[in-house]
Amino acid sequence: MLPRRPLLALGAAALAAPLAASRIAAAQPAWPDRPVRFVVPFPGGSSPDLTGRLVAQHLSTVLGQPVVVDNRAGAGGNIGTDAVAKATDEVTIGLSINGPLSTAPALYPNLPYDPAKDLVAVSLLVRGGQVLVVHPSVPATDFAGFVAHARANPGKLTFGSVGAGSGGHLAMEDIKARTGITLEHVPYRGFPPAVLDLVAGRISAMVVTAAAILPQLRESQARALAVTTDARMPQLPDVPTLAEVGLPGAASYGWQVLIAPAGTPRERVEMLAREARVALSTDRARQAMDAAAFEVVAGSPEEASAYVAAEAARWGALIRKLGLTLEG
Repeated sequence: MLPRRPLLALGAAALAAPLAASRIAAAQPAWPDRPVRFVVPFPGGSSPDLTGRLVAQHLSTVLGQPVVVDNRAGAGGNIGTDAVAKATDEVTIGLSINGPLSTAPALYPNLPYDPAKDLVAVSLLVRGGQVLVVHPSVPATDFAGFVAHARANPGKLTFGSVGAGSGGHLAMEDIKARTGITLEHVPYRGFPPAVLDLVAGRISAMVVTAAAILPQLRESQARALAVTTDARMPQLPDVPTLAEVGLPGAASYGWQVLIAPAGTPRERVEMLAREARVALSTDRARQAMDAAAFEVVAGSPEEASAYVAAEAARWGALIRKLGLTLEG
């Protein structure tokens, strides 16, 4: 048996330990202790900028610190995504999209970041489908007619995209591979010139985000043959899905995700995911997303990580099969 005095000393130490730990925890500053930088890798006015500002505004309110949007555009979103990956200031988070996270690793041999190692996918935010459209001069009123016309005219039809390896480019390459048709790819620098050439008849077809083509569809300047979503789009209820026209498993989306640097504390990641869901659950946010033809898909970090990994595997395999590589 231990003497009474050592026992008392041990008891005092046991009581003091949790008190000391609580004092240390209390002494640690709450996060964030200064303004937060929210990187959006596209210009102001873009759809990622819209989403990013909705989330940043909500975070400013709940965190008690300014959350400042930093538009770091360039290289299809790679520059801004890299800025988040390399941030060490503890107060940088951001938004990224499918390109920098799921296709860039396969497209760019010298990509300066590794999404799987340098970033944490905090929460999916929104996703939007694309539309297969043709110029009215193409003698096809449905998907089957388009495939038949392309097969009868191999190599004579063209399709536009916003660049090699873009979502629209890869979606059309997927359709080509599944149907055996041949179309020549014409890359553009952005949606406006590509849509302009489609409307003018200088290209035959495109797979394009719904928001970028809805005005032209309403004016009958282009014809929609299919949507790339799992279910029909509310904005285009009469246009069938790719599964409905005979291509199951071909659905594809453009998506946006909240990201943070690797090593961000788990509790912070979970808090940010939770607040992102709240930010996009308001009527204002949902109305804005509906107008842009996006659906809110905010969820958990686990769901986001699994989704990004699955997308990288799917599109990376197609990119390697096509032998696509880009510099930059």
